[in-house]
Amino acid sequence: MAHYTKDRMLFNILGCAFIGLLCLLCIVPLLLILSGSLSEEEALVRHGFRLIPEHLSLAGYELVFKAPGDIVRAFGVSLFVLMAGTALGTFLTAMTSYVIGRRDFKYRNYFSFYIYFTSVFSGGLVPWYLLMVNYYHMKDNLLALILPLLMNVFYILVMKSFFASIPEAIAESGKIDGAGELRIFLTLMLPVAKPGLATIALFIGLGYWNDWSNAMLFIHDQNLVPLQYYLYNLMNKTEMLNNLAGKTGMPIPDIPKETFKLAMTVIVIAPVFFVYPFLQRFIVSGVTVGSVKG
Repeated sequence: MAHYTKDRMLFNILGCAFIGLLCLLCIVPLLLILSGSLSEEEALVRHGFRLIPEHLSLAGYELVFKAPGDIVRAFGVSLFVLMAGTALGTFLTAMTSYVIGRRDFKYRNYFSFYIYFTSVFSGGLVPWYLLMVNYYHMKDNLLALILPLLMNVFYILVMKSFFASIPEAIAESGKIDGAGELRIFLTLMLPVAKPGLATIALFIGLGYWNDWSNAMLFIHDQNLVPLQYYLYNLMNKTEMLNNLAGKTGMPIPDIPKETFKLAMTVIVIAPVFFVYPFLQRFIVSGVTVGSVKG
């Protein structure tokens, strides 16, 4: 018994050391990005990344927030798209997964094949763009930022596996009490499926938060530009000024190009960095159940 206890303790120590090393490998790049965003441009280019800034500077952040009204408006657009898209996408994904996962639904295999088929074949970017613009009129409209990412086949399959892990007795108890299908789904199934919903909501939210390509395709009104595309345009403008100055022989503007990129990175990942720890326990259980049952 003592020998087993020592082996167990050794295993726990080695496991904790290994996990701690992995955590350190994940945290160090984030610290380097944060330190680089707070460094002087010249020191960063000359000496590279350091955990502690050699010369503290906020020039990168000052350039990002040079027009605070624009960046606040872009952040508001991204926040609205994130909240609306995540809520609607999570609800529709859960509803679709629940229906095609019901064993008493006669056409569930046909609908499942149809959903899976769309992930294998697509019409291409140009037909999709023409369909969105000419038929759905998705141009300079916030719906153009929400609808393209609303449903994802992988998320539907994950939630389908999660609903399959829930005992059928829960739905049957609702039927015995006289509840309809919608009430069973809303009051009985969704509360039980919270881990899966949290997992899917995070994935959908990350998709909306990181998306800039749909804004590039459909948004020309500067009042509707999301944060990611706003920062993308800002970075392109700084690159263009530097290239133009180099070709024309004009004095190169004093723009902290590298620290500016790092400052943008910090601004973009900060919300995700603070939200993720609160959803971690749901994500682990949700992905585990989906992978085992799938």
